[in-house]
Amino acid sequence: MVHVAAAIKKVRALDMPERVALAEEISRTQPHMLASCLVQTRMGVEAAAVDILLNILLVCYQAMKESGYQWPLISEQEQERHLRHLVGTVLFSQQIADPTSTAAAQAQYVSSYPEQPLLAYVINENNQWLAGLAPRGAEAESDKYLLMASVNLVNCIAYAKAQSIRA
Repeated sequence: MVHVAAAIKKVRALDMPERVALAEEISRTQPHMLASCLVQTRMGVEAAAVDILLNILLVCYQAMKESGYQWPLISEQEQERHLRHLVGTVLFSQQIADPTSTAAAQAQYVSSYPEQPLLAYVINENNQWLAGLAPRGAEAESDKYLLMASVNLVNCIAYAKAQSIRA
């Protein structure tokens, strides 16, 4: 939790040149994660929404740095594997007819999640973004791509085999 809070604070304090520098660092160390954000415009996601996803990536990456662990390169194949798992999880939850069982399945998913604070941050950012769209009637079919991409970023981080870099 401390690492995520520190990352949020640091990213919010960055000016544009510092944000660009952090994005360039991500491009060098986790290029596929950056690419998964930038490709969203090709899927019809508006540029303003991609900015939200990029901000989520900056915070996720900064949280990784704050943690004292180093993540391996997260490949396109790894991202695709996690995305397939995410889609399967969503489809499974949609098939549960009983609301009590659905809530229990969701609670179990969250309670066993390895990066709960980071997941909570991403869900909160997504909820704020969606809440801003709803009153204007600005929801689009392509919004699902942004939502899935943001959760997939966290999944890739949460399940990667990070190694401690602190002595």
